Amino acid sequence: MKATSRRTFAFDTRSVLLFTALSLGGGAALQAQTAPGAAPKAQGGASFGPGTSSSPSSPNYTTGPGKGSSATAAFDRADANADGKLSPQEAATLPAIGNRFEQLDTDRDGSLSHTEFDKGAKS
Repeated sequence: MKATSRRTFAFDTRSVLLFTALSLGGGAALQAQTAPGAAPKAQGGASFGPGTSSSPSSPNYTTGPGKGSSATAAFDRADANADGKLSPQEAATLPAIGNRFEQLDTDRDGSLSHTEFDKGAKS
């Protein structure tokens, strides 16, 4: 009696099922991460996150050249009392700015304005 040998193919059933499962799982993960009905804004630069509301409480994440948006976000986080300027105590929460507070306060009024902060963030 002859022993029958089983032929193996390069893509057997297990490989096909594994590939299918990975493809479907990856597609489901991609679908779960995209916001339904979210269309990119036509403003300059890419826009991520809610950003469609004009209220100051909703963050607007944008990317673009330079440090403008990240510097503004850092300023807003450090400005605890939301008066539009940073006191020395508020600036101390950002070590790179707090350590150079006197140098960056060009008008010597004891606080950093947005423009003074932006100049310090770029240097």
